[in-house]
Amino acid sequence: MAAARKSRGTRVRHLGLAGRTGTVLLAAGIGVLSPASVALPAWAQQSSVAPDAGGYYATPPLVDPTKKPNDEGKPDKTYEQKTLCVQRSKLGGDQVDIKSRPWGQEYLQIQKVHELMTGATGSIGGGVKVAVIDTGVTAHPYFKNPVESGGDYVATPNGGKAPGLEDCDGHGTEVAGIIAANPPDKSIGFRGVAPDATIMSIRQSSQNYEEAEKKPEPPPPPPSNSAPPGSSNNPPGSQLPPSSQGNGAVGGAADGTGPVQDKGGRQQEQGKTAGTLKTLAQAVVRAVDRGAQVINMSVDNCRRADGKITLGEQQLQAAVNYAVNQNVVVVAAAGNVGDNCPQNDQPDPRAPRMIVTPPWFADDVLSVAAIDDTGGVAEFSVNGPWVSVAAPGTKIISLDPAEGSSSLANLTIEGGKDPGPIQGTSFAAPYVAGLAALVRAKFPGLQAREVMNRIKATAQHPAAPGGRDNFVGFGVVDPIAALTAIVPSEADKAKAVPLPSNLPPSNDRDSAPMIVALAGTGGGLVALLVTLFVVHSVRRNRPTTAPGRKTP
Repeated sequence: MAAARKSRGTRVRHLGLAGRTGTVLLAAGIGVLSPASVALPAWAQQSSVAPDAGGYYATPPLVDPTKKPNDEGKPDKTYEQKTLCVQRSKLGGDQVDIKSRPWGQEYLQIQKVHELMTGATGSIGGGVKVAVIDTGVTAHPYFKNPVESGGDYVATPNGGKAPGLEDCDGHGTEVAGIIAANPPDKSIGFRGVAPDATIMSIRQSSQNYEEAEKKPEPPPPPPSNSAPPGSSNNPPGSQLPPSSQGNGAVGGAADGTGPVQDKGGRQQEQGKTAGTLKTLAQAVVRAVDRGAQVINMSVDNCRRADGKITLGEQQLQAAVNYAVNQNVVVVAAAGNVGDNCPQNDQPDPRAPRMIVTPPWFADDVLSVAAIDDTGGVAEFSVNGPWVSVAAPGTKIISLDPAEGSSSLANLTIEGGKDPGPIQGTSFAAPYVAGLAALVRAKFPGLQAREVMNRIKATAQHPAAPGGRDNFVGFGVVDPIAALTAIVPSEADKAKAVPLPSNLPPSNDRDSAPMIVALAGTGGGLVALLVTLFVVHSVRRNRPTTAPGRKTP
């Protein structure tokens, strides 16, 4: 936490004094008197934020609208559950409630953001619907608004639940929690970015469900001396293989759960698990047609950049283009490094060796990289010319996704291994999706592309040409700036709103450098005025003729 604050606190802009002292003093004075209306630097005032990075595979081909799939609203294959769903698992000893506030919330000043939104609009993202296309979302009691059923492309939910409201993997519930969780206990530090927003859940993928195998022909009847029925080694009524294991995590009042997080993140079309680019595209279309204003996709597909665009990629490209043109903001995880997705660390950054979709379609998608608690890029975050912005993606605290749980989780257990932290670009994306919901609530006149541009233009830009790089894109998002800054390209639509009188200071930085700069500027101005006065006096009193000569 201290490291993260220090990293942000040392970003001090230095004022030049030579040649423009009066102008600088006036500008600085305006900035001090009206902090909510400080104009952005020139590099952040671009209406279109970056030229094409170049490289044959860095830029996808043009969108083919005819590839937009028809929404069939059902799985494309028959999938069966092969692994136990997330379970509340006792790890030994009594667990305690997770009261601490996640470092990511502190880094992004989420508490101040909530105070700002409450003062300016009376709610924190109220009236905005965010579609979470993921592994489903459990109806956790910490959601202020009921989770809406959006659809299911995996299987018919167990227990008579509505489509999309079963989360066997646990991943989607944690993603949704970062967007809109609102624990009623004020002593709990964790909060969603937009706790008054409504979540619509569409289950599109699962690593616990796999494509059903064709049933073999029934065996011939057993001989008369065979063992009697019921003597199998498998327990009666068992539905899953004996080797199947549940997953759990530390957290919650007494125990907790965690999501399945295989190395590499939530990959599409990997083996026989549920989730294809075709159904992902259909889910995007479905979310748009059902009234979503923001879409979060913490799922992706990673492949080598050694072939033409595939049909599934074309369908997804057409779907996200349809979404943006229908005024829906699309947010996607940038992807995690894994066995099937090595890092893009090739010599030419403009020609990546791996392509990640949907981030590849950067014209229509906000793709989100992950940073760690030092403020640096997380080692697992995939680099690429399509990265838009970055957000916290490590040491995550979110909702416990186990059925019937009313607590939080901060660690995950997989395959009987030791507990490990919840992390990934999957959990950086919902920070940005939540911010997009807040921008939509505060500036309802902005279109989807303008919301995306505002989030990029107000990010903490890296020291790179054009204010972006392949690691964090246009930088770590800055929610306070995104909700208050003046962006010239939309000045007629997003008027600056004065901050409430009870709002804490906008940051915790030391004011000494600014005081020194202003003092120096004032001193320089005084010295300049004195010099001009002396020079003017000398010139006025200088004799106009030489001594002893008469004027003609």
